[in-house]
Parts: sequence; structure tokens; C-alpha cells
Amino acid sequence: MFNKTSVALAVLLAITAPNALAHSKPAKTDTTAEEKIETIEVRGVRQRLEKAGVLSDNIMKTEVIGSELMDNKNAVNLTEAINNTPGVRVSNECSMCGVKRIMLNGLRGEQTTILVDGLPVHAMIAGYYAVDAIPTTGLDRIEVARGAGASLIAPEAIGGTINIITKTATENGATVDISAGENGNRKVGILGTGVSEDGRSRVTLIAQYDDRDQVDEDNNKVNEAPAQENRTFTVRMSHDLTDSDNLVLRYSNVDSEIFGGPMLGETYADGKASSIGTVLSAFDNVESDELFAGGDVRNDFIGKAWETTEWIHTQRDEVSLSWLHELSSDWNMTLSTSYSDHMQDSFYEGFRYYAEDTMVYLDARFNYFLNDSHLLTFGSDNRREEMRSRSSGEGEPDYVSDSFDYDVLGFYLQDTWQATDELEIAMALRYDHVQADFIDPKKPGTEIDKSILAPRVDIRYSHNDSWTSRLSAGRGYRAPLSFFETDHGVLDAALGFEIDIEELERSTSATYALSYTGDALTMTTSVAWTEVEHLAMLTETDKGVPLLTQMDETAAVTTADIAFGYDVSDNLTLNFTAEGFFYDDAFKSSYSLAPVEERLTLNADWLVHGWDIFANLVWIGARDLADYGYEGYNQIDSNGDVILASKKSTKAPSYWTLDLKVTRALSDNIDFYAGVNNLFDYTQVTEGETPLFFDASGGYDVAYIWGPLRGREVYAGIKASF
Repeated sequence: MFNKTSVALAVLLAITAPNALAHSKPAKTDTTAEEKIETIEVRGVRQRLEKAGVLSDNIMKTEVIGSELMDNKNAVNLTEAINNTPGVRVSNECSMCGVKRIMLNGLRGEQTTILVDGLPVHAMIAGYYAVDAIPTTGLDRIEVARGAGASLIAPEAIGGTINIITKTATENGATVDISAGENGNRKVGILGTGVSEDGRSRVTLIAQYDDRDQVDEDNNKVNEAPAQENRTFTVRMSHDLTDSDNLVLRYSNVDSEIFGGPMLGETYADGKASSIGTVLSAFDNVESDELFAGGDVRNDFIGKAWETTEWIHTQRDEVSLSWLHELSSDWNMTLSTSYSDHMQDSFYEGFRYYAEDTMVYLDARFNYFLNDSHLLTFGSDNRREEMRSRSSGEGEPDYVSDSFDYDVLGFYLQDTWQATDELEIAMALRYDHVQADFIDPKKPGTEIDKSILAPRVDIRYSHNDSWTSRLSAGRGYRAPLSFFETDHGVLDAALGFEIDIEELERSTSATYALSYTGDALTMTTSVAWTEVEHLAMLTETDKGVPLLTQMDETAAVTTADIAFGYDVSDNLTLNFTAEGFFYDDAFKSSYSLAPVEERLTLNADWLVHGWDIFANLVWIGARDLADYGYEGYNQIDSNGDVILASKKSTKAPSYWTLDLKVTRALSDNIDFYAGVNNLFDYTQVTEGETPLFFDASGGYDVAYIWGPLRGREVYAGIKASF
């Protein structure tokens, strides 16, 4: 599919580029001394209403990552763009498959909701592997809103929402960004924008290809970070039907392949791992007597290549359509729908798993200016999701599938009240009826059939021109549905999946933020508290079958942060953030990997002699891994029993990482850039701690992770605009 869309993109760009020149440059005349280039920006119905503020649905504290910051960080995908943003942690939770979790306010990754242009297009299982495939090419900004109920249409976002905003075409043009670096890092990003002569039609075309190789820092023939190859294509079309009507259609296709485990090109007990295909085809379901030389994970891997292989191929189609109609100066409505089809084909160390997750979302929203002080927003939405899976465990008498149906019908109302010139209050309430049903015949009945009210209030008070307070409080819910939540739980699922879920996760959260804005200095400090009931957790039965269940205890986490920005001069800007995350014992026990507890971030953007220099320095504090249930051993004996003297450390030290990038404008349209990620070349492997381990029973696993797994990587690239 991507090949076809690539051809279509190339054709459309070829058509658009000449038109861009025709519309942006006036014709030469004999009397003109020099050619002038005129840039025409077109603002449509939707942009006019956004600027007027009549499409806003909240006034809460929101972190915004703009396209300039994404460029400075050389962020290839969503996880690289938002990592180390205040309150945000991207957790790498598997050295083989590279599964990523985006954590907000210290909560778990599955409690974060990802929106695209304000609409949900990611189904339940899309938040684990494919987040690394969401490209930054063509993004205008990323909005991070923390706290339960942070969006009217995403009450299940217990941790908060990430809203990815696509660039809206305002002029004709094209941009090409090409880079390459160490460890096979490559990226090609293409952005094309076009506007019709009458200004009513706008199109944005986006394509990105990126990949990176496996990394084996300790040279034991097993990677600490997998290879990944991503291809994405997106088209966004906006058309003003009338001066009061706008249609937006968006289509996106994602194709992502991850391969982790044995290093390709090496020779193993079942032959040379010359390609992904040769490794998968060599599967014989006969396990080796010994995986590592001397039974030690720090030595060479000597088993069969498939025994450490984790391969995940993801394909996703996304479609969304939104009609905005301005009924009058006081009324407007938006009717929206989105659809996604997410397919995962995967191989986990001998276990084959295939899943298809489809989601349909419908929303009808109305905004009404009741008077000069009150903006009412109300509407109804419906989300239906079907996940169907197949696996190599099917056919066993006790096998239970993890396929499910999920259906939510909701109604919402919000009053945004401008009480005084200084005080603004948004009060929102959602009512939802939630049904979640694991459909295997061995699981009769509907596991969850609940109705729930989710209120939220956001208050903004301007003390004066410089100081502003924001207070938010709300409730949220989430239905635990996926075995990928607490662990990539299909690893030991040959006997199927056990489900013991009958309650929604329910959360209560509150956040206070105080901001200062001066001529050169900006500052924001905030504290957030979240409590969750019926928190999902993954264990296993006596037979070793993965069991999705829920905690009896209520779990809570508190976060506090302070961020400063200072313009030292017109050419130098400094930013500093300090953060603390405080988890109670119940929350700590729910994590499969230790989260960040303390973090400092310092970045500088300096323009000097035509060079733009960006540096980002991050410090992560020490942690006691025993608090999060870490226990592992490096070695087993010939009987498969762990050697107690090889116990792995549960003390994770503090560490620093530094990223640098320099950019030089070669002309008005072409920039050259070069940089290095992880300049200090710090990884936990260089500290002597491989992520591989044996548990107390002698079982092998790959997630003893507390620090970076990729070392220093140098890159360079060219970005050209036309």
C-alpha cells in the first residue's frame, strides 16, 4: 500500500510545486529591477473560529512542543519529540521488541490517550509498538495535557492526553529533510502544502521513511535495542464549502517493522541469521539445552536465533472526517468521525500472535455563546472497538483468546465562564455507558457493563499581567483490556489468556500550577496528585498462564515540577526544569520497570555567527530497583538453577545524557545540520548491567532495564524548502 501512496505523493508534489512557484512569484517585467517573492498565507473558516476562541474545549495547563523544538531535538518520531517534557516520561520496556510507553504525571503508559487533530484514531493495542512510527514530519505542534478527563472526548485518559496537530496548509510549498547517521540511522521526510487560487481548498501531504539498526553494546550477539523500519504517508485536505462551512478529511497509512534479539549477520545453533526471514523460517519448536556460554547472559548467545527473536510487524490505516458549520455568530457545531484498522503480526521467541483491532468513533459537538460570559459546549460521542486475535496456542483444550468488544456511549456538557476579567472557569461533566466483553466462548457474559459520571473543573486566575494560577480537578475511568499493559504479556501465552476483570479503573486527580511571564524570564511550577482504584495488573496462574487482573489497593502518585525559561539575549535562550515523582507502594508494585523519580533538564539554544547550536542535558536520579520488584541473576548452572552469587544489582545509579545539534543556513532555502545523541556514550551496559537476566526459577527474560540502551550516535542532514 505504501508503494502506491508514495507514487501518488510524488505525482501530487510534482503538480503542486510548479503551481506554488506560479502563485507565489509575480511575473517578471522589463521594468522590474529585481524579482520579489510574495508569500500569501490563507486562513480558512476553521482557523478563523480557532483564533476567535470559539472552538476551545478547556483552559487547563498544557505543554506545547512546537515544530522548532522538534527540529532542535532532531526528533524523528513522537516518542523522541515529547521525551523529557515536564511530566512526560517515555519508558523503553523491552530490550528485544523495544516496546515504548508514554507516561504522563507518573502514571502508566496505557493511561495516556493519543489524539490526532483532536480525534482518537489509535485503538487499544496501537499504543505499545506503533508510537515509534508516528512521524514528526508535517507536525505543527504536540499538545500535552495532564490529568484525568483532560479532554472532553477522552475520559479514559487517566494520565492525560497527547494531541498531535498536523500542519494546515496556508501557502504553496514543499520541504524535504534527509539525514543519516551511525547504527544505520536514516530519515527521509517530505512535506508538501498547496492552496487553491480561491483559498478555499488546502492540502497537506506528508511522507516519512526512517530506520535504525540493532545495537549490541556488550558484543554477546544479542541486541540491547532492536532494529526498526517505519514508513508513513498522510494526506490532509481542508475545504471551505461556504463562508460558514469547512470539511477536513485526513488519511494516514503506517507500516512499521521491529526486529530484536539475535544480531543479524551472526551465526547461531540453527545457522546464520542472514535476514529476518531466515530467522523466522528456522523455527523448529525444539529448545536448546543452553542459551549462553557458561549459562551466563553476559557471555555469547549460543542457542538458536529464534529463541531470542521478537519480531513485530504493524500496519495501520487511519481515516477521519470533520464538518464544522457556523450556524450564527453565537452557534457552531462540529460533526466528526474517525476510523482506524490496526494489524499486528508478531513472533515472540517461538510464540506467534496476530491481532486486528478496528475502531469507529463518532462525535457531535455544539458550541453556544449563551452571553458575553458563558460559552456552552455540549454533545455526544460513541466509540466502538473490536479486537480479534489468532495465535499458535489455539487448539489447546484450555486455550482462552484475548479477543474483545468495547463500546462506549457518552454525553458531555461544559460551561466556560468568564467570571471576571481575571477569572475564567470551565466546568465539565461526562456521562458514559461502558461495555467491555472478552468474547471467547469460555468467557460467558459481559465483563464490564457500567455507567459512570466523570466531572472536571479547570480554573484560571490572572493575579496581574505577570502571574497566573491554574487549578484543575477531575475524575476519569479506563477499561483494562490488553495483555500488553503491564508486560508484553503474550510471551508465555501458549496456553491462552486468563481474564479476571470486572471493574473500570477509576481515577481522581488534581493539579495546581503557578506561572510567571516577564520580558526575559518565564517560570511555571506545578504539583499534581492522582489516585487510581482497581488498577490493572498482570500476573500468572499456577499453570503459568498470563492473568489480567486488578489490584485491591488504591494506588496514588504525586508529581512536582518547576520550569524556567530565560532569554539571556536575542541570540541565547536557556531553559531549566526540575521534577520529582512520588509513588506509593501500591503504584510501585504495579510497574514492570522502574519509572523516573527525579529528573533535571537543561537546554540552551544559541545563535552565533550564523550557527544555531542546541544542547539538551538531562540528569536522572538514582533509584532503588527493589522497590519495583526487580530481582534477577546473570547465571544459571547446568541444572538450570540460578547461581546466587550472580545476583544482579538493585541499585540504579544516577546518570547524565547530553544531546547536541548545530544548524547552518546554506541559503534562504537550505539548512545543513549535524549532531550527536548521547554524547557521553552512557548506557547501563557500559556500567556492566545487561538487560538480560534469569529469574529465581531459572527462567530467561529481557527487561532488567533502568538506563539508556543506545550509546553515542552521530548524524548529519540537509533540509530544503521550496
